Amino acid sequence: LAAVIPSLLLVGAYLVYIIVIAWRHPDYAPAIVTHPSYHHSLLRDIFTSLLPPLLLIVTVLGAIFFGIASPTESAAIGALGAIVMALLSGQLNLKQLNHAMQKTTRLTSMVFLILIGATAFGLVFVGMGGDKLMLAFFSEMPGGEWRFLLFSLLLIFLLGFFLDFIEICFIIIPILAPIALHLSINPLWFAILIALNLQTSFLTPPFGFSLFYLKSSAKQLSLATIYRGVVPFITIQLVVLSLVFFFPSTTLWLVQWGTH
Repeated sequence: LAAVIPSLLLVGAYLVYIIVIAWRHPDYAPAIVTHPSYHHSLLRDIFTSLLPPLLLIVTVLGAIFFGIASPTESAAIGALGAIVMALLSGQLNLKQLNHAMQKTTRLTSMVFLILIGATAFGLVFVGMGGDKLMLAFFSEMPGGEWRFLLFSLLLIFLLGFFLDFIEICFIIIPILAPIALHLSINPLWFAILIALNLQTSFLTPPFGFSLFYLKSSAKQLSLATIYRGVVPFITIQLVVLSLVFFFPSTTLWLVQWGTH
């Protein structure tokens, strides 16, 4: 529930921006040429290509959201659903299955190596008193919790230029979370701020990971064009992040309402 209002704010801001741009520059978003035969073909394509993945996403996230299944169980449901979809569409074969299993093995191995390294780093950091030093530093300075929040968001934002979210979540968050709890910062609000901040940092050049994902899908666009085009979306992200930062009720209101 904590993420609902920030997500709606973000989606709403994106929609407003896209509608305004399409209205001012119709050539940026040309209308689809409609013919009766093409109309039926378009509806069929939407139904066959969009609806099954959407149902799979809703099923996986809905199972987590309503407490029906754990994230691990939901991931297994998602994997099974993806295999069934590939089978029904005729795209499942031994070559594709082998490729998917190899990529999954590489990704899982990378995550576990990062987890092992992050655990070792955390043990050394705590063993040498690094957590107590940081806690004392932010507790004794004026405006401790606000300075800590600004420091945390700036640190994560800068690290997001160069590191994937997995490394940040496993290495940085375990260090910052205990300090946030000690300073009486609401953990849900803190988590949403981090999530929005990470999403913003992944859009920023020169190493915005989301930009390279986009480049792989739109090979005809240069990185310079993508960098210019993403600036308004980064601005929108920062505006929504600022709203959530200065108005914690955007995150906590639904949670408090749901507990009553």
